[in-house]
Amino acid sequence: MKTKKILRFAKIVLLGISAVYFTLVVLGNLTDYGTNYEFVKHVMRMDDTFMDPDLMWRSVDSEIWYHIFYWIIIITEIVAAVLLWIGFVKLFSKMKANSQTFNNAKSCGLLGLIVGLILWFLYFMTIGGEWFSMWQSETWNGLDAAGRMFFETGISFIIVMLEDK
Repeated sequence: MKTKKILRFAKIVLLGISAVYFTLVVLGNLTDYGTNYEFVKHVMRMDDTFMDPDLMWRSVDSEIWYHIFYWIIIITEIVAAVLLWIGFVKLFSKMKANSQTFNNAKSCGLLGLIVGLILWFLYFMTIGGEWFSMWQSETWNGLDAAGRMFFETGISFIIVMLEDK
């Protein structure tokens, strides 16, 4: 198999795996809403942090806001999944096309990966980790998982983004 075909195959597979991943995350969040809702609630309440008075003013104590933030996360995951599935199908359908056509078919997949990067870096690492001091929590700390997912999504983005020649 030629290197060009292998690289195309890798790009398609990475979009497919990412699409499956986000689909399973959405399915889990919708069918087991309470589990990750508790995560969002505790992070926003900052009830498992060092309770530093200089930071606790950031704490949110509102069930409505917990649901709003959780739904923002779920909707972002849905958008990522949809874009990734569209990107996967488009790229798969252009697997044997010329380089320009194949490259032009990447846009939805790349957008889906960007949405994933926003989810992990902005929502979890920046807002959860820094604003709500999630890094201080022994129980409600999702930074390792978010960092792993940011890394994996970022690597996928770089590989898919590479121009096909």
